[in-house]
Amino acid sequence: MNKRPFFQNIFISPDEPRLRAGWRIFFHLLLMIPIGMVAGATMKVLFPFWQGGMLQGQIVNLVTMTISIFIARRWFDKRTFTSLGLKLDKKMWIDLLAGIGITFVMMGLIYVLMYAFGWITFEGFAWEFESASSVTFGLVGMFVVFILVGWNEELLSRGYQLQNLADGINLFWGVVISSAVFGILHLGNPNATWISAVGIFLAGIFLAYGYTSTKQLWLPIGLHLGWNFFEGVIFGFPVSGLDMFTMTRITVDGPELITGGAFGPEAGLILLPGLALGIALIYLYTKKQEEA
Repeated sequence: MNKRPFFQNIFISPDEPRLRAGWRIFFHLLLMIPIGMVAGATMKVLFPFWQGGMLQGQIVNLVTMTISIFIARRWFDKRTFTSLGLKLDKKMWIDLLAGIGITFVMMGLIYVLMYAFGWITFEGFAWEFESASSVTFGLVGMFVVFILVGWNEELLSRGYQLQNLADGINLFWGVVISSAVFGILHLGNPNATWISAVGIFLAGIFLAYGYTSTKQLWLPIGLHLGWNFFEGVIFGFPVSGLDMFTMTRITVDGPELITGGAFGPEAGLILLPGLALGIALIYLYTKKQEEA
């Protein structure tokens, strides 16, 4: 058997003529830098008076993630963009809505548990403190932001990174490593700790289960969108340490190890029953889809 040249063995996959998985991920990260810089600069030129908010940042991320992963998938992976799990069909909408619905139940359980233990003080609803136009703008604006967050982060974490790691190592380690990176990336958020990083890691495992159960990204995108929207906007918790517009105004006063404190439920043990319920609901949903 002919021995492959040294550099070919380091860079090229032994199975087919494309880069090894680790190099594909590395070069994609390098590709994100110039695309992100151009996207950010373009935003400043086109919208000089519209800077610094969450929506603007997520629009830049949308351009950066979508273009860089499209190019990387085509040229480094030798695969189509839709093969990441972006099949456009009727089931796409069902998965998205199912993910949103599942996380509503999850976050509702967390709210009810914390309220029952006396760790939440309900102060009122947004319309009692702000004008109707302000409430409408906040509600719609945050929903749009979380659509972009769900797309951007799932395309990167459960899309490009998990799937390339699974190709290069195996699915188990692909899920573990991509979820660990997902947790580490959130350490830059306000009030983040190593406990919150563990919570985000577990959330990454949960979102990965949505992908592995369907082999499509639409369910985890719906889960991610619903998680953020219901956790923050509807039930009033901080979302991964970020304070934002909320429809429900609450004060959380309980043991931080359980409630998550200023970071939100992802940093507390209260996350665990929510995740357990969410996993059970994903299982029931995907099982029903298989039987249909």
